[in-house]
Amino acid sequence: MATSDALTALSLHPALPPELLRDLLALPGVGGDALARRTDLPRTLVDEVLTAPDHRYVIALARNPALSAADRRILAAHPGPWARTALAIHTESLPPDLLTRLLDDPDPQVRRCLAQRADLPAPARARLARDPDPEVRAKLAQWCTEAPEDVRRLLLTDPEPQVRGAACDVYFRRLPHPVPPADLWPALLADPATRAGVVAHLRPLALETAVALAADPDEKVRRAVAAHPELPPNLVEALARDEDPVVRAEVLVRQDAPEALRAEIHAYLTAGAALLRGDDLPAVLSDRDEDALMVAAGCELALVSLEFRIVEWVRDDPLPHVESPFPVFRRSAALGGAALPAGTVARLLDDEDQEVRLAAAESTPVLDAETTERLERRHRHSRKRPLRPADLHPFPPEVLRRFATDPDPRLRELAPRDPLLPPELAAALAADPEDDVRRAVARHPRLPLPPLLALLDDGAAHVAREAGRNTALPAAEVRRIVMEALRIRKPEGRE
Repeated sequence: MATSDALTALSLHPALPPELLRDLLALPGVGGDALARRTDLPRTLVDEVLTAPDHRYVIALARNPALSAADRRILAAHPGPWARTALAIHTESLPPDLLTRLLDDPDPQVRRCLAQRADLPAPARARLARDPDPEVRAKLAQWCTEAPEDVRRLLLTDPEPQVRGAACDVYFRRLPHPVPPADLWPALLADPATRAGVVAHLRPLALETAVALAADPDEKVRRAVAAHPELPPNLVEALARDEDPVVRAEVLVRQDAPEALRAEIHAYLTAGAALLRGDDLPAVLSDRDEDALMVAAGCELALVSLEFRIVEWVRDDPLPHVESPFPVFRRSAALGGAALPAGTVARLLDDEDQEVRLAAAESTPVLDAETTERLERRHRHSRKRPLRPADLHPFPPEVLRRFATDPDPRLRELAPRDPLLPPELAAALAADPEDDVRRAVARHPRLPLPPLLALLDDGAAHVAREAGRNTALPAAEVRRIVMEALRIRKPEGRE
């Protein structure tokens, strides 16, 4: 019988008769995603969910783009703040009366979510900038980066430090990052809550100010000044040996940093991070050397901050940096691949660092299948960046079919990208010992029905979900599977 995950996916299947949806969602373990995505919800089901005590279903319904304006108004008056919060986040457009109601919502969490919307009209932003809850004002400051200047000034001079800090930060939730008005710079520089965020905008950077910032006790301030292009050479040297490893990493990528200084910083960071990866960690922990452990963690954080960093001045003039000892420079140079000789691009495609190879593949308009296959065989999955070479340079069908029987499961995963994959190969992949391979083929339109039905009962939840989403499932099979599940698993007392 189909698993709960497969039944959840079947609740979204276009062949599922809408009249079965209510009973299907009542089964234990079946999620309510269908309430968020289906545009053919029966009226009786909508009415039932609008008054349901199960907040998961109410939230899912609030996300449905087909929900009527009248139903949204009902949700806006729902006693559960989570329903109104979902409405504030997910409603595609808010008519004036609904927006006014949410602006007046008594629960600050609703207004905090409302403050994150990109489509708020100026009067609504002005009102949220004066909201009694400081977290609402802080959310507005972080998310509405293109707010009118009067609203931005109000947030930059807010009585609460958390609001001022959000309005003048080193990181915002949306681009472009706002530039604070120049007449406020002195006050923002004097304020610990806004100092780090204003540093990047200071032009020119006075020597006395630079010295004070380089000695600031807040590492965020020192990180910001370490990246400032007008930093004097003596302060570059000083910050290269800062106690915070991320400050040192900022110096490493400066255009004016001496090569020897970069090498010193890189050696320090890699040696420190090695404590978290190698055999020295148990000794550090057993000695309870918390300082050493904190430094090691800081070095790891610094290297992570460089892992996907794009150094613009290197990308703009890549050739001098393609053989740099620092991966961050080679990666940035690889992104300028269009300006590089073919032989240089080939070297970058064979770099020891995976992200360098991927950057070179990303900036190369056309790559032959042989080179892409070589990249794929070396590539290892990264949760931080799931992009893989085959996403950039798709393989032709004949190569994908060859991959169907490859010893490497990562290559077998690619075979179902062939839309005309022979059914016998799809069936073999559906019986693969690797669940990621089975998942990749579970939605293939040419997968024969018997192995597809078997995948609905797969022990790996993500495989069963993918099988349930396969639109090649005949309508009669969808009905049969759901009816069987209802017969076997229907809760007691449910008619």
